[in-house]
Amino acid sequence: MRCLTLALILILLAGVMHAWAAVQITEFCPDPWMYQDADEYIVLSGTGPLDTITVSDGHGGFRFPAGTTINGSLTIARNGLAFRESHGVFPDFEWTGDSPEVPGVVGGDPLRLANAGDCLMLHDGIRLTQEICWPQEVKPREGEVHYLEDGVWDKRPLMLGQSRFHAAVFRNVTVTTFVSPDCSNEVFSEAMAKAKESIRLNMYEFSSPAMGDALIAARARGANITVLLEGGPVGGMSDSEKDLVLTLNRSGIPVLSMVSSGTTHAPYRYDHAKYAVIDGSELLITSENFKYSGFPPEGMSGNRGWGVLCDDRGLAGYFSKVFSADTSGPSSVPYSGVSGEPENAAGETHTVKFRPARFEGATVTPVIAPDTSSLITDLLDSSQQSIEIEQAYIKNETKGGLNRYLAAAINASRRGVHVRVLLDSYWFNVEGPNDNDEMAALINRIATAEHLPLEAKCINLAVSQVDKIHNKGVIVDDRRVLVSSINWNTNSPDFNREAGVIIDHPGAAAYFRAVFDDDWAPQYHTPSQGTDRIKIIVALVVIVLLGIFYFMRRR
Repeated sequence: MRCLTLALILILLAGVMHAWAAVQITEFCPDPWMYQDADEYIVLSGTGPLDTITVSDGHGGFRFPAGTTINGSLTIARNGLAFRESHGVFPDFEWTGDSPEVPGVVGGDPLRLANAGDCLMLHDGIRLTQEICWPQEVKPREGEVHYLEDGVWDKRPLMLGQSRFHAAVFRNVTVTTFVSPDCSNEVFSEAMAKAKESIRLNMYEFSSPAMGDALIAARARGANITVLLEGGPVGGMSDSEKDLVLTLNRSGIPVLSMVSSGTTHAPYRYDHAKYAVIDGSELLITSENFKYSGFPPEGMSGNRGWGVLCDDRGLAGYFSKVFSADTSGPSSVPYSGVSGEPENAAGETHTVKFRPARFEGATVTPVIAPDTSSLITDLLDSSQQSIEIEQAYIKNETKGGLNRYLAAAINASRRGVHVRVLLDSYWFNVEGPNDNDEMAALINRIATAEHLPLEAKCINLAVSQVDKIHNKGVIVDDRRVLVSSINWNTNSPDFNREAGVIIDHPGAAAYFRAVFDDDWAPQYHTPSQGTDRIKIIVALVVIVLLGIFYFMRRR
């Protein structure tokens, strides 16, 4: 009898606790972009009546009108009109302001969430059922939204307007691998020539007239085409890109640009992704911009970059959703080009070594930044035998720590995994005081000090016949390959819109491994080493001349 009574008490307590936890704060933004934070907001989730629910920060707060219920989620904003200006829709309630379209809560002292540090408390009657304090539990940052998922506050710096796509895996995918400058243009041209229904193209920079002509031809065949570009790339849109946009405009192809303007703040620091979804069934994704440097005519020089064409409707559908999310936001607006000088292809030739290769039965995992960029760390952590890394550059964290991906690769070498890191040596990546040559030297010092199977160097561009490395690729265990636009710096994984795929297929890995080995083969000496060698030669010449002069004087 005593056991039965105890069981009943536990059941009743569990029911009470469940009722207390039925309503929670699951999302809030205390420091939005708008002036004086008029659009700050809170989201409650749960089911049931809200008559006994109050929200406060210990100084101000609110409760709900009698009879209010929740079934899913409710958004409560400081000012309904300001929230609509930022988000395009009205909230369910507002706690200040007098928007006629938005019902008000019942308030005492107005709630005002402090940016740097504050607490949000949810009470059910007199019981405190939830408390969130920052900076203790979440990191305060202007424009950042905090999300509760499975009882844990998301640690990613997710900004206003950003997507939250989850990881997905697509199996039995047919992939066609290609590299720039050898055969990238060939794959792109063939893919565009086959397009019949639609092309959704997201690109950081787009200035190649030949690639523009391919889109125009597809448009003339009846394909529905939309182009999304970064509205403010580093250095601004080039005149040749503006000219191409004007050409696309005149052909009837809508061009959108993602850009901050007025009260609208772009959700990403840069839209740096580089992909196209074709007829809803194919995905072309690459490390390269749609310029002659990334997609040169066959036999002409250009960047070293990797790309892949994936034939799978599910995978293409995933990226179509990403594209729709990015083009539907208020910061993606129509862009009209202006007349200018079209881009010209480079005049230098390139000996083609690598042709496209087709492989069936691949497993492909999308990598979207900032949503799932942690998959790159997972990829490196999964290594057992080898890692090949080819990057335009690697930058360490701003607070002095190692780059997160580089740290994962070095830790892999501590487990016995053989790691090679190949970096670009174009002048703007080696002439500064903290560039690729210093990064390669740092990696090699760590390897020497710890006796690790780890080595790094910069490519010898004089021998390799590529203009520069623009790649952002990784090969793990000669089995899995990352093809992406994600640079190894502090901003790209967390604040840019980036896109990539991890391909699990030994044939595809062998293809890119052959390209990597070809790039790795020529040794490159850093500028400092070359300078020291010249100094030694000059000193020897001076010594010899002084010796001759001394000998002549003695005669």
